[in-house]
Amino acid sequence: MAPGILDRSRTVAPPGWSRWLIPPAALSVHLSIGQAYAWSVFKPPLESSLGLSGTASALPFQLGIVMLGLSAAFGGTLVERNGPRWAMTVSLLCFCSGFLLAALGAALEQYWLVVFGYGFIGGVGLGIGYISPVSTLIKWFPDRPGMATGIAIMGFGGGALIASPWSAQMLESFGSDNGGVAAAFLVHGLVYAVFMSLGVLLVRVPAEGWQPPGGRTPQEQQSQKPLVTTANVSARSAVRTPQFWCLWVVLCMNVTAGIGILEKAAPMIGDFFADTSTPVSASAAAGFVALLSLANMAGRFLWSSTSDVIGRKNMYRCYLGVGALMYLGIVLLGDSSKPLFIVCALVIISFYGGGFATVPAYLKDLFGTYEVGAIHGRLLTAWSTAGVLGPLIVNWVADSQEAAGRSGPGLYALALSIMIGLLVVGFVANELIRPVDPKHHVPEAAATAAAGQDGDDQEHKEATGR
Repeated sequence: MAPGILDRSRTVAPPGWSRWLIPPAALSVHLSIGQAYAWSVFKPPLESSLGLSGTASALPFQLGIVMLGLSAAFGGTLVERNGPRWAMTVSLLCFCSGFLLAALGAALEQYWLVVFGYGFIGGVGLGIGYISPVSTLIKWFPDRPGMATGIAIMGFGGGALIASPWSAQMLESFGSDNGGVAAAFLVHGLVYAVFMSLGVLLVRVPAEGWQPPGGRTPQEQQSQKPLVTTANVSARSAVRTPQFWCLWVVLCMNVTAGIGILEKAAPMIGDFFADTSTPVSASAAAGFVALLSLANMAGRFLWSSTSDVIGRKNMYRCYLGVGALMYLGIVLLGDSSKPLFIVCALVIISFYGGGFATVPAYLKDLFGTYEVGAIHGRLLTAWSTAGVLGPLIVNWVADSQEAAGRSGPGLYALALSIMIGLLVVGFVANELIRPVDPKHHVPEAAATAAAGQDGDDQEHKEATGR
């Protein structure tokens, strides 16, 4: 390993360094770890080559998402302390070595090694990589934090659009037996290592006191939008505030509503129109899923950028309030109009993606930039919770309705109504969010001293070559 690559994790940008190099650095990581959403491509060959059930073949993905939430929550403070270069390097090592271990497991027909490698080790890389650029982007783009984080998190949503056809092509070339799967895993690990290295090399933190050319000062921002703070709150104090837990509920409800329809999208549209004159074919259902992926990705950039104009609280009013109306439209009129069903679903999923991309800027508005990455990591436990709740609600209700003799839209009416209720709960939680009580603020002198200490540590490391 190159000397000092981990120690120089707080590399400060030299004068004249373009802040527009930071979004590509973040994208190189997020487009890579976004491969997780393409795991389904590997399910059929793993099931046939290793004799697995559908439930068993989902274990690496499920464990990966669990580890994403846990590593983001518990590693957030380390990311803040050691900086984005350290975090991106750790993400690269964990995510790519996870693929290499999975390749070894597939080659040796030891599925536990695939689960451990891709799910556990790779999942740590997912969590650290997901939060690695957040606070850095916000510091480089204090004038447009929603847009900046939207660009990066858009990459996580869109990673599967690249990985899915690429993985399918490799499996077609290498074969779908255990040797072919192992070769595909190996290529993934090596290529992603090179691609993620670009982010490690490009990422920088701004010098203390840096401001964007022509940008508005924090005081000017505060005068235009409520909840934008000029103070800072530590991660330890943030989790003791009602604002954090209100926002936790907001994110959990928004993600639960979105992931429920996303996980069941193909069979849902098929069931809704099965008894009509225009049933949906399997290929059309697959096209619908692709449209939802595009909406997920586009929403992350479009809506988070919009939040820079209308404010984060107003944006979440749209996510939650308009989202509830979209669900109501599907419940009442979904089976009568295919275009209406599709439009409502696309809006819901765009709000799902937008909610992920907007929440780091919302945290910045409430708690400042001091430890926003660590706070974001703790907030992502809402994602882990929603990842269990959403699919559980939709699938359990659909199974119970089918057992009761219902079919078509009747399988989903109750579940979608529950989603409306959850969005209303989230809407109320958003309305309860107020500026953080000054008693939780870190004194400005302490925050400045901490930043200065980081700079001193960096200079010392560079001077000593460590």
